[in-house]
Amino acid sequence: DKSWMHMPEALSKNFIAYNAKFLGSTEVEQPKGTEIVRDAVRKLKFARHIKKSEGQKTPKVELQISIYGVKILEPKTKEVLHNCQLHRISFCADDKTDKRIFTFICKDSESNKHLCYVFDSEKCAEEITLTIGQAFDLAYRKFLESGGKDVETRKQIATLQKRAGSVTPKSPSTDIFDMVPFTSLPSESATPTRNGTQLPPVPNRSTEIKKDLFGAEPFDPFCCAVDDYTPDIQSKLDEMQEGFKMGLTMEGTVFCLDPVENRI
Repeated sequence: DKSWMHMPEALSKNFIAYNAKFLGSTEVEQPKGTEIVRDAVRKLKFARHIKKSEGQKTPKVELQISIYGVKILEPKTKEVLHNCQLHRISFCADDKTDKRIFTFICKDSESNKHLCYVFDSEKCAEEITLTIGQAFDLAYRKFLESGGKDVETRKQIATLQKRAGSVTPKSPSTDIFDMVPFTSLPSESATPTRNGTQLPPVPNRSTEIKKDLFGAEPFDPFCCAVDDYTPDIQSKLDEMQEGFKMGLTMEGTVFCLDPVENRI
């Protein structure tokens, strides 16, 4: 941890921003490997040289690095061009022969293809690489501390619940007079009335779930309560678990904590 450059709060509660030129991205066959990224850098440098000869400038971008991922934005409008989640980034390296160039490999969320992103960072390549490594380390720790370490446990609970669903429920227990004990809690069908007129049920605000503009429930991998594991969220957690287990390779060093199974 002594090699990390930023306070953990800077990446967990905010983000670290860098300016760079974006040479582009290209598909690669493997999620890791120095030769893989070296070939990708050569390919994109050549393509950029051709475009430059045609009068096209290399676009400038802003990188926002946090525990939620690496965002690539248009610096003026702040439009998000690419959003690379950390558990999908498997390799990150800076070019030792050119201090400006750095690159990372990320698995695309839609096509599941591995894409290599290449940047010209004005001699900040090594710092940006270390920042991505620190963010990956913090994100994995936080993932385990929140919902991540319960992934396998929840699968076991789901299996037990399925088995329990086939068991006939017992009738309510009775007292010594063979009577069902009285409870003051109203039944689900009971609703208040006024002058014989049934009133509409009062909504329970504690159970209301905030939704986005499209009516979808936002997914936060670091805020997964016990009752939030719908099948869709469960699949996302499984994917994150597998991504973090692969680790992040930086200059031949694997930045990965203990296997998830050992932390459950």
